[in-house]
Amino acid sequence: MTGRVVVAGASMGGLRAAEQLRAAGWTGAVTVVGDEPHMPYNRPPLSKEVLAGKASFESLAFTPKAAAADVEWRLGTGITGARLDERTVELADGERLSYDGLVVATGMRPRRLRCRGPLVGRHTVRTLTDAQILRDALIRPGARVVVVGAGFIGCEVAATAVGLGAAEVTVVDPLPLPMAGPLGDLLGRALLRRHEERGVRFALGAGVAGFEGGERVTGVVLGDGTVLAADVVVESVGSVANTEWLDGNGLDLSDGVLTDGHLRVGGRPEVVAVGDIARFPNARYDGVPRRVEHWSIPTDTAKHAARTLAAHLAGTEAELAPFAPLPTFWSDQHEFRLQSFGSPLLGKDDVRILEGDPDGDVVVGYHSGDLLVGVVALGGQSAAMRAARYRAQLLKQPALTA
Repeated sequence: MTGRVVVAGASMGGLRAAEQLRAAGWTGAVTVVGDEPHMPYNRPPLSKEVLAGKASFESLAFTPKAAAADVEWRLGTGITGARLDERTVELADGERLSYDGLVVATGMRPRRLRCRGPLVGRHTVRTLTDAQILRDALIRPGARVVVVGAGFIGCEVAATAVGLGAAEVTVVDPLPLPMAGPLGDLLGRALLRRHEERGVRFALGAGVAGFEGGERVTGVVLGDGTVLAADVVVESVGSVANTEWLDGNGLDLSDGVLTDGHLRVGGRPEVVAVGDIARFPNARYDGVPRRVEHWSIPTDTAKHAARTLAAHLAGTEAELAPFAPLPTFWSDQHEFRLQSFGSPLLGKDDVRILEGDPDGDVVVGYHSGDLLVGVVALGGQSAAMRAARYRAQLLKQPALTA
């Protein structure tokens, strides 16, 4: 085969896309472009092992498969624009690359609070550099830490900060319980209790109105006027899709990049999207397009999208089953783990204890009607292993109706 596939984005999704293109039979050129200077690496440890000083970059870096050894890596320069009709992309240094196939894998970036006050002392956790800078701030004696956002990253950072000996760690969130959005109240209450027992404070039902300080942050001002003293602020308030470079091409970019059921973008068979930027219909559920920010999704989407794209470039039709991944994630906080299979969000209104007790190890099921659509375990390794036993049941479930 001749021609070139450009992979826009050099994180896990971009790497898996390059590898899967080779596995799908594409022998033409593959060029992966990314704005970070590093080769792809594993991001989940950033808010845990890297912050805690227990993991180095070398331990996070992925080793590309041998079949992808000839892939060209253009690192340290992002893609700033695209002309899909012309099949070209423009790099930050002004160079323009033409392509026969394009993989959109530019992922997400942290959302930032738009509040009055200084910027110095406010952190996010998305890249290796972010984690290294934040670690330096957290290990200062007597650090007072305020984490804004009680989601997965926020709770992981809070747990790590306590483990590093921070003098005070407070988590702020407008919801009444941590992780109530994705997991519901039952596990939210269990998580709150576990974190408080280990020294994390919470200011729940509260928003952030601004930040105090001169050149750097010294306090976080809540909506009711309360001021939380802070030497370090971590903003964990969601993500924004890196789609600006695709503006002007008539695509639906309202929440990531909308794709069809085979991850094709905008009706263009030569353009596919992978990873958490892709908003795709999951045939396992109700067919409603959604983005999924779980660790398993880059690999799942890359495998399917590569087959779709390679078949088009070869001039054949891919005989693919409907894309129906089973999302999987875990979150390590203190000495316990959250382990999830399926889509708890779709069954958050009907949550049932399957095994155990919320005060100890517990396995919880999320239901839509009579269907089990998600399973989450909270506790030690034995709870995670029990949750894994429900994976086969989730895979066998019939699809939800739209």
